[in-house]
Amino acid sequence: MPDLRRTRKNLKTAIAIMAGVDLLAAIVYFSPLVGSPETRRQELNTLQTELITKTRQVAPLKDLPQKVVLAGHQITDFYKKRFPSQQSQIPTQLGKLCAANGVVLDQEKYKVHDAEIGGLQPVEIEADFAGSYTSLAKFINALERDEMFFIIDGVTLGGQQQGPVKLSMKLETYLKAGS
Repeated sequence: MPDLRRTRKNLKTAIAIMAGVDLLAAIVYFSPLVGSPETRRQELNTLQTELITKTRQVAPLKDLPQKVVLAGHQITDFYKKRFPSQQSQIPTQLGKLCAANGVVLDQEKYKVHDAEIGGLQPVEIEADFAGSYTSLAKFINALERDEMFFIIDGVTLGGQQQGPVKLSMKLETYLKAGS
């Protein structure tokens, strides 16, 4: 038969230990060292906000090596497609755009500069065009959207009472160096 005195003593000891742990937990919970529940909630919210902010800051760095490789391919494609390798391609492309938009190329001047750091030679173009206002507007739009890279530096619009509208433009494009 089990010894009830010993079991009772063990139970009293276990209850005393649990009461002590409960008392210790209550002291820690209400202690000013740990802070009030509201303070802990505020601190938790602050830390969660900080975590979200830091996560957003490093999000662009995710998959960075793959992005660098992709950017390298995109730069190579951009150089191949957008920059001519021969100077004769520039007036040819301008002529195509003029013809497609009903604009007449009156005069053009080209000035090729020395190659810059990126392996490109800047080419300044001064050109005079003539046509209707609508066709000149379409021409400028087509020039900006063209596959060959053109930068419009300046536009001067002039005309007469009757006849075509005159347009003087300063453009810039680039040649692949060594071409």
